[in-house]
Amino acid sequence: MRERILAIIEKNSRIDLKELAIIMGEPEIEVANELKAMEEEGIICGYHTLIDWEKTNIEKVTALIEVRVTPQRGQGFDKIAERIYKYPEVNSVYLISGGYDLLVTLEGKTLKEVSGFVTDKLSTLETVMSTATHFILKKYKDHGTILKNDEVDERMKVTP
Repeated sequence: MRERILAIIEKNSRIDLKELAIIMGEPEIEVANELKAMEEEGIICGYHTLIDWEKTNIEKVTALIEVRVTPQRGQGFDKIAERIYKYPEVNSVYLISGGYDLLVTLEGKTLKEVSGFVTDKLSTLETVMSTATHFILKKYKDHGTILKNDEVDERMKVTP
C-alpha cells in the first residue's frame, strides 16, 4: 500500500484524501493512518508546489553548482554537505559520482547574486577545492512535470 500511495502523492500532493482512498480501494481511515505513519517515520519529508517562474513577473535565477571537496577524516562528505545545506540560499545538496563530489542547487534574484554566493561563501570553505557553476536557462521538465510554453508561434508559414 505504501508504494502506491507514495507514487500517487509524488505526482499530486494536493490529492484529496477521499479521492486517494477511492483510487487505492482502501478505507479512508487506513489511508490517512498510513500517510501519518510515513510522515512520522520521515518517509514523507514535506509537500511542495512546482511553479513555472517564467510565467510570472518574478525574477529568479537557478544554478547548479558542482563542488569538489576534500572529505574530512571520519566524517566523509557529510559534515561539509551539512555546512553547505544550512545556507538559506541553498535548495538542495546531493553527493554525486564523477569528477565532482557534491551538486548544489540554489536560487537568487540575479546572476551576480548567485555568483557572489559561490565566490564569497562556498569557495571560502576550507574543504572546497573547486566549483563549476551552471545556470539554468530554461526548464522543459521539472520533477516529472512537463512545463509547456503556451506561446503561439505567430510567424507566417512559408510553403514551397
